[in-house]
Amino acid sequence: MKTINIAIFVSGGGTNCENIIRYFKDSEQVNTALVVCNKPDAPALEKAQRLGVATQVVTKAELNDREVMLPLMQRYGIDFIVLAGFLPIVPDYLIDAYQRRILNLHPALLPKFGGKGMWGHHVHEAVKAAGETETGMTVHWVTPVCDGGEIIAQFRVALSPDDSVDDIAEKEHQLEMAHFPQVIEEVLRELL
Repeated sequence: MKTINIAIFVSGGGTNCENIIRYFKDSEQVNTALVVCNKPDAPALEKAQRLGVATQVVTKAELNDREVMLPLMQRYGIDFIVLAGFLPIVPDYLIDAYQRRILNLHPALLPKFGGKGMWGHHVHEAVKAAGETETGMTVHWVTPVCDGGEIIAQFRVALSPDDSVDDIAEKEHQLEMAHFPQVIEEVLRELL
């Protein structure tokens, strides 16, 4: 039986990263082989290490250097990359090397509230400012166009005019916790 080795790319707290690692912990078909992070002090690193997953901190220069990243991916036998709160733009050479094998989670209903600079609280603030009656999460393929790849799945949640930016963020985050690992599993099933 084939095993797919995934790498999770993160930048921050790592709640999604931890959720994904735990979800696939007993899987015979999906192995979280590596967590890549661009911030050496990100809590995601400690969470991954505590769960027995190898970690690697990469600088912006290293991320953009094919001679660093491709050998790193090969060393861990990485078949698939999951972006879970990874803020840097993924370089084109990595997208080319992993065509339709890099997916991203965006904390809004794309195509609304996407693109450069639209991450984390910035997204939720924009949703609130626009007076949206719903928000949600989008899982999409990564392409050279920021947040422009084909949508794989979306999940929605209703908003109230009384919801604060923090309320919106929490409602959307609950969707991530409930659905992101399952979407990854469905996508990977097609590769098995």
